[in-house]
Amino acid sequence: MRRNYLLISVFFAGMTTLALELSAARLMGNVFGTSNIVWANIIGLILIYLSAGYFLGGRWADRWPEYPAFYRLILWASFTAGLVPLLAQPVLLRAAQAVERLNTAVMAGSFISTLILFSVPVTLLGCVSPYAIRLAIETKEQAGRVSGRIYALSTLGSILGTFTPVLILIPTIGTARTFLAFSFTLMLVAWIGLALYDRPLALKHLWMPLLLAGLSLWAFQSGIKQSQGQIFEDESAYNYIQVVERNGVRQLMLNEG
Repeated sequence: MRRNYLLISVFFAGMTTLALELSAARLMGNVFGTSNIVWANIIGLILIYLSAGYFLGGRWADRWPEYPAFYRLILWASFTAGLVPLLAQPVLLRAAQAVERLNTAVMAGSFISTLILFSVPVTLLGCVSPYAIRLAIETKEQAGRVSGRIYALSTLGSILGTFTPVLILIPTIGTARTFLAFSFTLMLVAWIGLALYDRPLALKHLWMPLLLAGLSLWAFQSGIKQSQGQIFEDESAYNYIQVVERNGVRQLMLNEG
């Protein structure tokens, strides 16, 4: 049961990793557009964070080869992933205003700041696979088979994390809530895993979903961009949509406008 749950955890961690990447593109695209430059920056930095995670995950696994430490790592990854849209919202609101005023310095600073927010959750998610391999391997004869199984499950999860936000969640509940949906899902998986090995420690981490839920209720009271003269905004499967009225003329604007 516990060994199988390790594989389940790897699957959901892989799913969340790709979901964050796809949702990041949409989060940034609402303000900065969806050009190749935006995509290149997102993909490049995500790969840097994952590389750091693979390196750190291997070292941490050798230092603390324990299941509770593994699930605590996933808990923190899921918690910080849920914080991304909440912390990014004020930065992106300022960036949207800078775009309207063509303030390139603020635009660039906001873009970089938002991408840096992904460093912690994605790096921690990158730690999951090498950590899981260290825990799952009992003899050297199993090394190849166990490693292949874990990477296969992580990749299968990534496939689900690629299509679910784009085709279902973002058009239905929006980008920010999509982050939270994956965050809470992975947090539940990690919390159950931690409870299997150390129930008192799991209970001590219940503050994470409670705090994240409270912050979400407070943060989502405002809109996505709050442009001047805005009378409507929504997200479709393809674009961020807003209708603004300026000088008596209503305009339909997509993404960065």
